[in-house]
Amino acid sequence: MIITKKAIPRRKILRGTGVTLALPLLDAMVPALTALGKTAAKPVNRLGVIYVPNGIVMDKWTPTAEGSAFEFSTTLQPLASFRDRVLVLTGLTSRGTAYGSHGNASTKFLTGTPPKKTQGTEVRAGISMDQIAARELGKHTQLASLEVELESGEAAGTCEVGYSCAYTSTIAWRNATTPLPMERNPRAVFERLFGDTASTDPAVRLARLEEQRSILDVVTRKVSELQQGLGPRDRAKLSEYLEAVRDVERRIQKAEEQNALELPVVEQPESIPASFADYAKLMFDLQVLAYQCDLTRIITFMIGREFSGRTYPEIGARDAHHPTSHHQNDPEKLAKLAKINTYHATLFAYYLDKLRATADGDGSLLDHLMIVYGSGMSDGNAHSPDDLPILLVGGGAGQLKGGRHLRYPGNTPLANLHVTLLDKLGVPVDGLGNSTGGLDTLSAV
Repeated sequence: MIITKKAIPRRKILRGTGVTLALPLLDAMVPALTALGKTAAKPVNRLGVIYVPNGIVMDKWTPTAEGSAFEFSTTLQPLASFRDRVLVLTGLTSRGTAYGSHGNASTKFLTGTPPKKTQGTEVRAGISMDQIAARELGKHTQLASLEVELESGEAAGTCEVGYSCAYTSTIAWRNATTPLPMERNPRAVFERLFGDTASTDPAVRLARLEEQRSILDVVTRKVSELQQGLGPRDRAKLSEYLEAVRDVERRIQKAEEQNALELPVVEQPESIPASFADYAKLMFDLQVLAYQCDLTRIITFMIGREFSGRTYPEIGARDAHHPTSHHQNDPEKLAKLAKINTYHATLFAYYLDKLRATADGDGSLLDHLMIVYGSGMSDGNAHSPDDLPILLVGGGAGQLKGGRHLRYPGNTPLANLHVTLLDKLGVPVDGLGNSTGGLDTLSAV
């Protein structure tokens, strides 16, 4: 590490003709005294939430042993190489007045508050824990939070009888009456992170894309000037980051070109890869970039919406997800549903691998992140809100101890986990939704 009298500002941003390029944490951004070890640089702690719909085959998910002696179940096997960063939490519940409701599953997942039954616009739930964190942590970042998904309402299928579609369209609520939309277009997410044009007019966006062959081309000169003053480690780190940005952009452009060829009647093709795996990995990579540049510290991600009708022929699950989840204990349907659950876990493992490989201060992004992964129901056939499938993954900036399966007493509210995580993020609250306290074993030996 090169010690200089003046560090590069942590929020250094390169700008040029409608684009911005935030930089990852470099050694040159660390004050000289910190580099000498005379003051401790407190790592940034971040929060991610990943939601999977329609429940889980629980006997393929839940480890049999508890504590540090547990073995990864069939569904969780793809995460085995991240053992030291994984906490399996069982016994948590989101039981409420809307038992058996898909809307209750997704809405209560982060709010602890059941949805008001309405098919109109008078929706009501509660503020979600990610937005409580975003109010405070968003003061330090370009974006207070980022909400993304892999499925539109049309692809998900129907909405629940008696409930607004808003309840299954998001897991993030700004307040009790404002559900936040989830973005599914990778191009839109990319531009939100790296573009600063004020216009949302499609014609304006397309014209700017035609003028700019690459976002990096616009700021190349400024990047070159910056690299000249950096040490070897920083230059290597910056080069890896820039190549990651360019790779994501190339994949988006390729998807746009393919969609334009396949759907010539569409005025503005969506930049969504045809392969679900490619699509998921692209959206995961965008999230890595957002964390790496400290553009936001809060991300919620829906792999699918409740009622998801997506099919997965690539893994032999050709029937729609939601009907498959109503398995009625049919062995064939259960096997297909377990394949879907494992497939989602495999894609999650891809994300964790990228986070672990991305340097952040004295560790990695995975070291400085807390990710809640799970579903708002356990048995999809019964729409059960009890004994939910929940993982807590990451180091939490030194506040989490993984490698354990923790079982909590029955009827422990899922909201208790959120109260605890908010405290670890430095945003303590007295309660959230139906919480009854916190969970005191997440960092214990």
